Amino acid sequence: MSQEQRQKRKCVSCGINISGTTAAAFKCPDCGQQIYRCSKCRKQSNLYECPDCGFTGP
Repeated sequence: MSQEQRQKRKCVSCGINISGTTAAAFKCPDCGQQIYRCSKCRKQSNLYECPDCGFTGP
């Protein structure tokens, strides 16, 4: 992963930069787009929406 790609990693729920944190990275269940979520949003079960297909999840 390039330095530019690392800098663009943001939590899909709250939008904070997650570079260098213990964020979760997973693929969207519908389209396969890479999604990142910060530990705070995961712990609080905040909803997320895939930026590509609009899939929402807890």
